[in-house]
Amino acid sequence: MVSILRYPRFSLAVLPVLAGWVVLHVVAGAGDWPMYRGNPALTGVVEGVLPAKPQLLWTFKIGDEVNSSAAIVGGRVYVGSSSSTVHCLSLETGKPLWSFQTSGPVESSPLILDGRLYIGDSNTNVYCLDALTGRQVWQFGMDDKVKSSPNWVASVDGKTKQILVGGYDFKLYSLTADTGRTNWVYETGNYINGSPAVGDGKTAFGGCDAIIHVLDVTTGARLKQVEAGAYIAASGAIVEGRLYVGHYENELLCVDLNEGRVVWRYRDRAFPFMSSPSVTTNRVLVGSRDKRLHCIERESGKAVWTFPTRGKVEASPVVCGNRVLIGSDDGRIYMLNLEDGRELWQHEIGKPVQTSPAVADGRFVFGASDGVIYCFGAK
Repeated sequence: MVSILRYPRFSLAVLPVLAGWVVLHVVAGAGDWPMYRGNPALTGVVEGVLPAKPQLLWTFKIGDEVNSSAAIVGGRVYVGSSSSTVHCLSLETGKPLWSFQTSGPVESSPLILDGRLYIGDSNTNVYCLDALTGRQVWQFGMDDKVKSSPNWVASVDGKTKQILVGGYDFKLYSLTADTGRTNWVYETGNYINGSPAVGDGKTAFGGCDAIIHVLDVTTGARLKQVEAGAYIAASGAIVEGRLYVGHYENELLCVDLNEGRVVWRYRDRAFPFMSSPSVTTNRVLVGSRDKRLHCIERESGKAVWTFPTRGKVEASPVVCGNRVLIGSDDGRIYMLNLEDGRELWQHEIGKPVQTSPAVADGRFVFGASDGVIYCFGAK
């Protein structure tokens, strides 16, 4: 029997093993942000309340630029860096708890699942680590670098879980979470940079082959292919059978995954969409290299509002309640009103912010190209 010990901002699972020893590991709770974009559908939306005027609570200097978006589980912050390291920090204080050296720079974002951390590096490897200690459990080698952030899906019987991750070797892999053994492999025609979204028994993703691939998530069998018209570097989000994703030729697409067709195309100015969208009940929000955040009506694809910054917006937005968080290459992090795009708050970092915020327990954490991890919340 598994018993759960819960503490403020922290949870541990205690598993009985041989000779009376116990194994402790971090367990995700309802208020956590366990992966890139927050959930397997990659919607970038979380319940909760953010303070009206967030305060800087702590910083942690990594020493090299941060392109990996953080995960927060059990009062711990997990993030990779270009210095070939995965870091685990205290959410409360920002103090380091452990670090793990990878074989290459880390642009992939961590997934925390059942007390383990999954992440890729730019030297072809996917790692599984113990989330409490940073000890390596297994390592899987691809044929090229890994920028895709891992996602996951449970088997039909719920007994096993699979890790989904794409690579620059043109392949999407399904790996058994416990062992790292290959479950299935799906080959595309070019690099896979973004993460595969999961929903309704499907996984969907775009790549540099300019095709949106729709697969059976259990078997890896191809269900549909949709011509996007340009290569896709960002991750998409799945909501109610539709994938929302932007591409390099200046469009955001809404794709019906069952019918395999484009429902609408949003196009404003001639600038690529490299940001991954947030999708709410009636809105889609996405950043663009035109230096703006775009809010779009989900059903029709029509513009609702845009918010101008002073730099490219390659970061991905996060929606928490009625507020939107977004970083910009102008060196600022912004908090906006979801309804009308009105600026509520901003903080100047001074260096580009291209990561997606991780939101948990009334706090948000993100990294910037100055090599610093920032945590904001209420003092």
